[in-house]
Formats: sequence, C-alpha cells, structure tokens
Amino acid sequence: MPRGIAKNHDEKRAALRKGAAAYFARHGFDRASMTGAAKECGVSKALLYHYHDSKEALLFDILNTHLTHLVDVSEAAAPKGLPALISATLEAYEDADAEHKLQLEALSALPAELQHPLREAQHCLVDLMSTVVGVQRPGLAPDRLRAASMTVFAILNWFYMWHRPGKGLSRLEYAQLAADFVEGGLDRI
Repeated sequence: MPRGIAKNHDEKRAALRKGAAAYFARHGFDRASMTGAAKECGVSKALLYHYHDSKEALLFDILNTHLTHLVDVSEAAAPKGLPALISATLEAYEDADAEHKLQLEALSALPAELQHPLREAQHCLVDLMSTVVGVQRPGLAPDRLRAASMTVFAILNWFYMWHRPGKGLSRLEYAQLAADFVEGGLDRI
C-alpha cells in the first residue's frame, strides 16, 4: 500500500525549494549537486529525491513556483497602474534573491520541455509590463514599447545585487524612485 502524503508536505517542499535555491545560486547550478542541496537543507539526499527525482526537476520546481508567484502578483497589480506594478514586482522579489538569480542565470540549463512553461511565464510578465507601460505612454511604436518595458525590468531585476537591507533606500522607497524615474522617462520618449 502506498504511503499517504504527509500533513506538512507543502511546507517541507517549500523549505526544500528555498534551501536548494540558496545553494544553487551561491554555487552555480552547473556546479551544484543534489548531495550539496540536501546538506544545505539539512535533510538526507533520499528525502530530497522523495520530492524531486532530479536536480533539473528541483530547479524547475523552484523557478516555476517563483515565476507563478510573480505572474499572480503582476496580474493583480497591473490594473492599478505602473507605480503599483513596479512596487508589487519589487515586493515579490523580496526574500527571493536566490530564486531571481537562478531565473536569470540557470533557466537555460533545463531541457527545452522544462524551459517552455517558464519562458511562457516570463513572456506573460513582459506582456503585462508592456500593457501597463503602453497605458502610461500611449502611441509608442511596438519596438519602443518593448524596449521601454524591458528597461523597466532592467531597473528592477538587479536590485538584489546591490541593495543591502537597512542601508540606503528601502525597497518601498526604491520602488517609488523607480516609478518616478520610469514615468519621467516615458514622458520624454
């Protein structure tokens, strides 16, 4: 008779994703191992394999969960306008630095069939941003609209690299600065 799912299955899986994401981001996915990920998470390798049958499956779970959350947050914020979308994006990035770094650096390490749904989520995020930027600055040619939208992501995506909590601007203050910066720039193009 197969074992049932533990009551805390989702919490354990979330903890494994978080620990493995930190380990993969710190060591680089290509150099990381399931043994190292298990050690980082404080569990046996067998337990890690109980939840994920390969390193790629674990990375997919990390990225899929991260991107699904970003899409959900963005879909809720987009109707409220550009400042709300920028703030929501930065808030969603909080405590997800490792996941964000893996999205930027390790997604291409996955097989094409695992990359596809993740790239679709990324396209959804770009489409949402483009829609909001287009409302903020109507009449932009499609190539300029895409460039402007990707510029917003450039302003937001590397926040995790240089921001130090408790020093300089808070995440919320930076979100407002970024929104003001983007809105001012859109007015000039």
